[in-house]
Amino acid sequence: MPRTAIHSDHAPAAIGPYSQATSAGNLVFFSGQIPLDPATGNLVEGDIAAQARRAFDNLKAVCEAAGGTMDDIARVGLYLTDLSQFAAVNAVMGEYFAQPYPARSTIEVPALPKGAVFEVDAVMVLG
Repeated sequence: MPRTAIHSDHAPAAIGPYSQATSAGNLVFFSGQIPLDPATGNLVEGDIAAQARRAFDNLKAVCEAAGGTMDDIARVGLYLTDLSQFAAVNAVMGEYFAQPYPARSTIEVPALPKGAVFEVDAVMVLG
């Protein structure tokens, strides 16, 4: 099954040899989004909640470019450099998703690209 690259100018450009997302059939696989400002390419300032909001906004922009909404996301992966910040990230995620919530994994990692403290990836099912 061929895959098709998905791109949004409202999310940061890929910083490596990958697409913001790719679709294969009715599935869309999102690359990780860190809290980069799409206009500047710089990491947003602020606490983990501010970083999580920017990353989810980036994910939402790519989701819309793929022809879907956040309600079409079936699974998300959350990556934090400090798992003690989980409650703050959980509260932000609640601003972007409604029940039934997507499946989720949350993983503490030692580092993320560009010094980010949060990253999100996802899988979406269309139609």
